[in-house]
Amino acid sequence: MPDSRQNIEISALASLSEAISKIAQNDGDFTTAIGALSLHRRNTPTTPVHCIYQMGLGVVAQGAKQVMLAGKPTYYRAGESLLTTVDLPVVSHVTRASAEQPFLGLMLVLDPQTVAQLAAVIPPAPTVREAQVTPLSVEPLDHALADALLRLVTLLAEPALIAHVAPLIQQEIIVRLLTGPYSSQLRQMATAGTPGQQIAKVVGWLKQNFTRQFTIDELAASAYMSPSTFRHHFRHVTGVSPLQFQKKLRLQEARQQMMNKNLDASSAALFVGYESASQFSREYSREFGESPWRDIRRLRAEGESGMP
Repeated sequence: MPDSRQNIEISALASLSEAISKIAQNDGDFTTAIGALSLHRRNTPTTPVHCIYQMGLGVVAQGAKQVMLAGKPTYYRAGESLLTTVDLPVVSHVTRASAEQPFLGLMLVLDPQTVAQLAAVIPPAPTVREAQVTPLSVEPLDHALADALLRLVTLLAEPALIAHVAPLIQQEIIVRLLTGPYSSQLRQMATAGTPGQQIAKVVGWLKQNFTRQFTIDELAASAYMSPSTFRHHFRHVTGVSPLQFQKKLRLQEARQQMMNKNLDASSAALFVGYESASQFSREYSREFGESPWRDIRRLRAEGESGMP
Protein backbone atom coordinates (compact mmCIF):
# COMPACT_ATOMS: atom_id res chain seq x y z
CA MET A 1 0.00 0.00 0.00
CA PRO A 2 1.19 3.57 -0.62
CA ASP A 3 2.78 5.28 2.37
CA SER A 4 1.53 8.64 3.66
CA ARG A 5 3.87 10.61 1.38
CA GLN A 6 2.68 8.68 -1.66
CA ASN A 7 -0.92 9.34 -0.65
CA ILE A 8 -0.20 13.07 -0.51
CA GLU A 9 1.44 12.96 -3.95
CA ILE A 10 -1.49 11.02 -5.42
CA SER A 11 -3.94 13.49 -3.89
CA ALA A 12 -2.00 16.49 -5.28
CA LEU A 13 -1.94 14.92 -8.74
CA ALA A 14 -5.66 14.18 -8.62
CA SER A 15 -6.38 17.79 -7.63
CA LEU A 16 -4.22 19.07 -10.48
CA SER A 17 -5.99 16.76 -12.96
CA GLU A 18 -9.38 17.97 -11.78
CA ALA A 19 -8.37 21.63 -12.04
CA ILE A 20 -7.07 21.16 -15.60
CA SER A 21 -10.14 19.20 -16.71
CA LYS A 22 -12.50 21.92 -15.46
CA ILE A 23 -10.91 24.36 -17.92
CA ALA A 24 -9.86 21.98 -20.70
CA GLN A 25 -13.27 20.37 -21.07
CA ASN A 26 -12.82 19.42 -24.71
CA ASP A 27 -10.04 17.95 -26.80
CA GLY A 28 -7.45 20.62 -27.60
CA ASP A 29 -4.86 23.13 -26.42
CA PHE A 30 -5.98 26.01 -24.22
CA THR A 31 -4.15 29.28 -23.79
CA THR A 32 -4.94 31.06 -20.54
CA ALA A 33 -5.01 34.53 -19.03
CA ILE A 34 -1.58 33.68 -17.61
CA GLY A 35 0.43 34.08 -20.77
CA ALA A 36 3.12 31.54 -19.90
CA LEU A 37 0.60 28.82 -18.97
CA SER A 38 -1.26 26.55 -21.38
CA LEU A 39 -3.46 23.55 -20.63
CA HIS A 40 -3.86 20.46 -22.81
CA ARG A 41 -6.38 17.66 -23.21
CA ARG A 42 -6.51 14.73 -25.61
CA ASN A 43 -9.21 12.08 -25.66
CA THR A 44 -7.23 9.72 -27.91
CA PRO A 45 -3.52 9.13 -28.62
CA THR A 46 -2.23 11.55 -31.25
CA THR A 47 -0.03 11.38 -34.30
CA PRO A 48 3.48 12.88 -33.97
CA VAL A 49 3.59 16.67 -34.27
CA HIS A 50 6.66 18.76 -35.13
CA CYS A 51 6.99 21.78 -32.86
CA ILE A 52 9.41 24.01 -30.99
CA TYR A 53 9.51 23.52 -27.22
CA GLN A 54 10.48 26.69 -25.41
CA MET A 55 12.40 26.80 -22.16
CA GLY A 56 9.74 25.51 -19.81
CA LEU A 57 8.18 22.86 -17.63
CA GLY A 58 5.73 20.33 -19.00
CA VAL A 59 3.60 18.27 -16.61
CA VAL A 60 1.45 15.22 -17.27
CA ALA A 61 -1.39 14.99 -14.77
CA GLN A 62 -3.08 12.07 -16.54
CA GLY A 63 -2.00 9.88 -19.45
CA ALA A 64 1.43 9.73 -21.09
CA LYS A 65 3.48 11.44 -23.77
CA GLN A 66 6.58 10.93 -25.90
CA VAL A 67 8.95 13.68 -27.05
CA MET A 68 11.50 12.92 -29.76
CA LEU A 69 14.66 15.02 -30.04
CA ALA A 70 17.16 14.21 -32.80
CA GLY A 71 15.76 10.70 -33.07
CA LYS A 72 15.99 9.98 -29.33
CA PRO A 73 12.67 9.43 -27.50
CA THR A 74 11.91 10.79 -24.04
CA TYR A 75 8.82 9.46 -22.25
CA TYR A 76 6.91 10.98 -19.39
CA ARG A 77 3.63 10.01 -17.81
CA ALA A 78 1.15 10.97 -15.09
CA GLY A 79 3.00 12.28 -12.05
CA GLU A 80 6.11 13.27 -14.01
CA SER A 81 7.41 16.55 -15.37
CA LEU A 82 9.71 17.40 -18.24
CA LEU A 83 12.10 20.36 -18.19
CA THR A 84 13.27 21.95 -21.42
CA THR A 85 16.25 24.21 -20.76
CA VAL A 86 16.52 25.77 -24.23
CA ASP A 87 14.26 26.15 -27.26
CA LEU A 88 14.27 22.80 -29.07
CA PRO A 89 12.82 21.43 -32.33
CA VAL A 90 11.04 18.25 -31.26
CA VAL A 91 8.42 15.77 -32.41
CA SER A 92 5.86 15.04 -29.70
CA HIS A 93 2.72 13.00 -29.34
CA VAL A 94 0.33 11.72 -26.70
CA THR A 95 0.74 7.96 -26.25
CA ARG A 96 -1.92 7.24 -23.60
CA ALA A 97 -5.39 8.80 -23.63
CA SER A 98 -9.03 7.75 -23.83
CA ALA A 99 -12.46 9.30 -23.50
CA GLU A 100 -12.73 7.82 -20.00
CA GLN A 101 -9.22 8.86 -18.96
CA PRO A 102 -8.09 11.67 -21.25
CA PHE A 103 -4.57 12.97 -21.40
CA LEU A 104 -4.37 16.06 -19.16
CA GLY A 105 -1.29 18.21 -19.00
CA LEU A 106 0.09 21.69 -18.76
CA MET A 107 3.03 23.67 -20.08
CA LEU A 108 4.59 26.57 -18.20
CA VAL A 109 7.07 28.62 -20.21
CA LEU A 110 9.91 29.90 -18.03
CA ASP A 111 11.33 33.40 -18.41
CA PRO A 112 15.12 33.05 -18.91
CA GLN A 113 15.83 36.43 -17.33
CA THR A 114 13.89 35.56 -14.17
CA VAL A 115 15.62 32.17 -14.00
CA ALA A 116 19.04 33.83 -14.31
CA GLN A 117 18.24 36.45 -11.67
CA LEU A 118 17.02 33.89 -9.15
CA ALA A 119 19.87 31.45 -9.90
CA ALA A 120 22.34 34.21 -9.06
CA VAL A 121 20.97 34.73 -5.53
CA ILE A 122 19.62 31.30 -4.52
CA PRO A 123 22.22 28.65 -3.68
CA PRO A 124 21.42 25.08 -4.70
CA ALA A 125 20.23 22.75 -1.98
CA PRO A 126 23.11 20.72 -0.44
CA THR A 127 21.34 17.49 -1.35
CA VAL A 128 20.97 18.35 -5.05
CA ARG A 129 23.02 15.96 -7.14
CA GLU A 130 25.21 17.03 -10.00
CA ALA A 131 23.79 15.66 -13.23
CA GLN A 132 24.89 15.46 -16.81
CA VAL A 133 23.40 18.42 -18.58
CA THR A 134 20.76 17.39 -21.11
CA PRO A 135 18.33 19.54 -23.09
CA LEU A 136 15.36 17.42 -21.93
CA SER A 137 15.07 15.79 -18.52
CA VAL A 138 12.25 14.05 -16.67
CA GLU A 139 11.68 13.96 -12.91
CA PRO A 140 8.82 12.88 -10.62
CA LEU A 141 6.47 15.70 -9.70
CA ASP A 142 6.83 16.27 -5.97
CA HIS A 143 3.98 17.51 -3.78
CA ALA A 144 5.34 21.04 -3.24
CA LEU A 145 5.79 21.71 -6.95
CA ALA A 146 2.41 20.14 -7.76
CA ASP A 147 0.80 22.37 -5.14
CA ALA A 148 2.35 25.51 -6.65
CA LEU A 149 1.18 24.50 -10.13
CA LEU A 150 -2.29 23.78 -8.77
CA ARG A 151 -2.46 27.23 -7.23
CA LEU A 152 -1.44 28.75 -10.56
CA VAL A 153 -4.17 26.86 -12.44
CA THR A 154 -6.89 27.62 -9.87
CA LEU A 155 -5.87 31.29 -9.94
CA LEU A 156 -7.45 31.44 -13.40
CA ALA A 157 -10.83 31.51 -11.61
CA GLU A 158 -9.86 34.85 -10.02
CA PRO A 159 -9.02 37.08 -13.00
CA ALA A 160 -8.75 40.24 -10.90
CA LEU A 161 -5.83 38.72 -8.98
CA ILE A 162 -3.87 37.19 -11.86
CA ALA A 163 -1.66 40.20 -12.62
CA HIS A 164 -0.62 40.48 -8.96
CA VAL A 165 -0.44 36.86 -7.81
CA ALA A 166 0.62 34.87 -10.88
CA PRO A 167 4.17 36.36 -11.01
CA LEU A 168 4.68 35.40 -7.36
CA ILE A 169 3.64 31.79 -7.94
CA GLN A 170 5.74 31.61 -11.10
CA GLN A 171 8.77 32.81 -9.12
CA GLU A 172 8.06 30.19 -6.47
CA ILE A 173 7.99 27.49 -9.14
CA ILE A 174 11.34 28.63 -10.53
CA VAL A 175 12.83 28.68 -7.03
CA ARG A 176 11.63 25.12 -6.46
CA LEU A 177 13.14 24.05 -9.79
CA LEU A 178 16.46 25.71 -8.90
CA THR A 179 16.61 23.96 -5.53
CA GLY A 180 15.23 20.59 -6.60
CA PRO A 181 16.29 17.75 -8.90
CA TYR A 182 16.36 20.04 -11.94
CA SER A 183 18.86 22.42 -10.32
CA SER A 184 21.95 21.36 -12.26
CA GLN A 185 20.14 21.38 -15.60
CA LEU A 186 18.60 24.80 -15.10
CA ARG A 187 21.66 26.48 -13.61
CA GLN A 188 23.88 25.37 -16.48
CA MET A 189 21.63 27.29 -18.86
CA ALA A 190 21.11 30.30 -16.61
CA THR A 191 24.57 31.05 -15.19
CA ALA A 192 26.42 33.78 -17.08
CA GLY A 193 29.51 32.59 -18.90
CA THR A 194 28.72 28.88 -18.94
CA PRO A 195 28.74 27.12 -22.32
CA GLY A 196 25.05 26.33 -21.93
CA GLN A 197 24.15 29.96 -21.40
CA GLN A 198 26.22 31.05 -24.41
CA ILE A 199 24.53 28.46 -26.60
CA ALA A 200 21.13 29.54 -25.31
CA LYS A 201 21.89 33.07 -26.50
CA VAL A 202 22.80 31.79 -29.95
CA VAL A 203 19.61 29.71 -30.06
CA GLY A 204 17.60 32.82 -29.21
CA TRP A 205 19.31 34.71 -32.03
CA LEU A 206 18.63 31.90 -34.50
CA LYS A 207 14.93 31.89 -33.60
CA GLN A 208 14.73 35.55 -34.53
CA ASN A 209 16.99 35.38 -37.60
CA PHE A 210 16.50 31.94 -39.15
CA THR A 211 15.86 33.41 -42.61
CA ARG A 212 19.34 34.95 -42.70
CA GLN A 213 22.51 33.41 -44.07
CA PHE A 214 25.34 32.90 -41.58
CA THR A 215 28.58 31.01 -41.10
CA ILE A 216 29.54 28.74 -38.24
CA ASP A 217 32.54 30.98 -37.61
CA GLU A 218 30.21 33.94 -37.03
CA LEU A 219 28.02 32.03 -34.60
CA ALA A 220 31.05 30.62 -32.77
CA ALA A 221 32.54 34.09 -32.39
CA SER A 222 29.28 35.40 -30.91
CA ALA A 223 29.51 32.59 -28.31
CA TYR A 224 33.22 33.29 -27.65
CA MET A 225 34.15 29.77 -28.77
CA SER A 226 36.24 28.19 -31.47
CA PRO A 227 34.15 26.70 -34.32
CA SER A 228 34.88 23.12 -33.25
CA THR A 229 34.05 23.81 -29.58
CA PHE A 230 30.92 25.68 -30.61
CA ARG A 231 29.69 22.79 -32.77
CA HIS A 232 30.28 20.35 -29.90
CA HIS A 233 28.41 22.43 -27.32
CA PHE A 234 25.58 23.34 -29.68
CA ARG A 235 24.87 19.71 -30.53
CA HIS A 236 25.15 18.71 -26.87
CA VAL A 237 22.61 21.35 -25.82
CA THR A 238 20.13 21.10 -28.70
CA GLY A 239 20.68 17.60 -30.08
CA VAL A 240 21.30 18.90 -33.61
CA SER A 241 23.88 20.98 -35.50
CA PRO A 242 23.37 24.75 -35.97
CA LEU A 243 22.48 24.27 -39.65
CA GLN A 244 20.01 21.49 -38.82
CA PHE A 245 18.47 23.73 -36.15
CA GLN A 246 18.05 26.55 -38.67
CA LYS A 247 16.55 24.15 -41.22
CA LYS A 248 13.99 22.85 -38.73
CA LEU A 249 12.98 26.40 -37.80
CA ARG A 250 12.58 27.31 -41.47
CA LEU A 251 10.56 24.23 -42.35
CA GLN A 252 8.22 24.55 -39.38
CA GLU A 253 7.60 28.23 -40.12
CA ALA A 254 6.97 27.44 -43.79
CA ARG A 255 4.47 24.77 -42.74
CA GLN A 256 2.64 27.28 -40.55
CA GLN A 257 2.57 29.85 -43.36
CA MET A 258 1.06 27.32 -45.78
CA MET A 259 -1.51 26.19 -43.21
CA ASN A 260 -2.51 29.56 -41.80
CA LYS A 261 -1.94 31.98 -44.69
CA ASN A 262 -2.53 29.66 -47.66
CA LEU A 263 0.90 30.27 -49.18
CA ASP A 264 1.96 27.85 -51.89
CA ALA A 265 5.20 25.91 -51.47
CA SER A 266 7.30 28.25 -53.61
CA SER A 267 6.11 31.35 -51.76
CA ALA A 268 6.63 29.69 -48.37
CA ALA A 269 10.14 28.64 -49.38
CA LEU A 270 11.08 32.22 -50.27
CA PHE A 271 9.41 33.54 -47.12
CA VAL A 272 11.64 31.46 -44.82
CA GLY A 273 14.88 32.06 -46.73
CA TYR A 274 15.20 29.26 -49.29
CA GLU A 275 16.64 30.29 -52.64
CA SER A 276 15.67 27.00 -54.31
CA ALA A 277 12.06 25.76 -54.28
CA SER A 278 13.19 22.26 -55.28
CA GLN A 279 15.65 22.09 -52.36
CA PHE A 280 12.85 23.27 -50.05
CA SER A 281 10.52 20.51 -51.28
CA ARG A 282 13.21 17.84 -50.83
CA GLU A 283 14.05 18.93 -47.30
CA TYR A 284 10.37 19.37 -46.41
CA SER A 285 9.64 15.82 -47.53
CA ARG A 286 12.53 14.43 -45.48
CA GLU A 287 11.40 16.35 -42.40
CA PHE A 288 7.66 15.70 -42.53
CA GLY A 289 7.47 12.52 -44.60
CA GLU A 290 5.40 13.98 -47.44
CA SER A 291 5.63 16.66 -50.10
CA PRO A 292 4.41 20.11 -49.00
CA TRP A 293 1.19 19.78 -51.02
CA ARG A 294 0.29 16.33 -49.65
CA ASP A 295 1.26 17.24 -46.09
CA ILE A 296 -0.84 20.41 -45.98
CA ARG A 297 -3.80 18.65 -47.62
CA ARG A 298 -3.61 15.90 -44.96
CA LEU A 299 -3.32 18.39 -42.07
CA ARG A 300 -6.35 20.33 -43.30
CA ALA A 301 -8.38 17.14 -43.69
CA GLU A 302 -7.50 16.07 -40.17
CA GLY A 303 -8.47 19.49 -38.84
CA GLU A 304 -11.82 19.38 -40.59
CA SER A 305 -12.54 15.90 -39.26
CA GLY A 306 -11.74 16.95 -35.69
CA MET A 307 -8.74 14.67 -35.38
CA PRO A 308 -6.06 15.75 -32.87
